[in-house]
Amino acid sequence: MSLTFQDASARVDRYISQFREGYFPPLLMLARLSEEVGEVARVISHQHGKTPKPGEDVGDLELELADLLFVMVCMANERGLSLERGFERAMHKIETRDANRWTRKEES
Repeated sequence: MSLTFQDASARVDRYISQFREGYFPPLLMLARLSEEVGEVARVISHQHGKTPKPGEDVGDLELELADLLFVMVCMANERGLSLERGFERAMHKIETRDANRWTRKEES
């Protein structure tokens, strides 16, 4: 299954639109985004360093990254922004600014 940013945006909007409360206010979404980044950090820390507390789950990085993506889609939807357009703009910036930043692999 392939999922576009537009598909994700529409699916999240269908879900959120069924509730009277709708999207969280921007500052609350920012807090949720920060909390999800912390969850990603916790999982990576457990996988590459810090030993989890006894009984604490190491965590699921894929799920935590998806939770982070969900909040980002909510933020974009609430503001009427296109993640697809934003991603294309970011990649253009990265691909031009960083084109010669690192050592390229030898072609085989």
